[in-house]
Amino acid sequence: MVSVLIHLVLTFGTLSLLAVGGGTAVLAEMQEVLHQQFQITPDRFLEVYSVGQLAPGPNMTMVVIFGFQLAGIMGALLVGLAFFLPSSVLCFWIGRFWNYVGETPWRRAVQNALEPISIGLMCSGVYAVGKSALDGPLTIALAMTAFMGVLFTRINPVYVILGIGTLGAAIKYWQPGLL
Repeated sequence: MVSVLIHLVLTFGTLSLLAVGGGTAVLAEMQEVLHQQFQITPDRFLEVYSVGQLAPGPNMTMVVIFGFQLAGIMGALLVGLAFFLPSSVLCFWIGRFWNYVGETPWRRAVQNALEPISIGLMCSGVYAVGKSALDGPLTIALAMTAFMGVLFTRINPVYVILGIGTLGAAIKYWQPGLL
């Protein structure tokens, strides 16, 4: 059990430091590591990710659920600390240094270099989740409907997503073979 806890802390601590641009940036790597080292299936990852999106607070609190599933209460506590503490400390010190550097050309160059990296990492996270979630024509149609609803209407995105989710749940309940 201790070796599992140590492995979890090292895994999620490393992911924390790699999360340039936010937790979404490491979703693809997190899914791969959890699948290879802890046998968390892509479907299970998607389920836990979805709970993390619905739960109040930061969406990446989903890592605590993985810690709990793999090592109980101690796993949840340690994974939460390992994922949030290193990046928080790093952000604190980088922020202090950033203020010290001011508006120098060097600072602007670093920011310009990190922006496409952050966007690319976030896109890979979205792709990893989408690849698991969009597994047939109906799920693709539901996702596209939600996307169009968010893009072309003034309806609050939360309502669009909840509506499409409800529609998907109803279809799954009444026509289990379709979804």
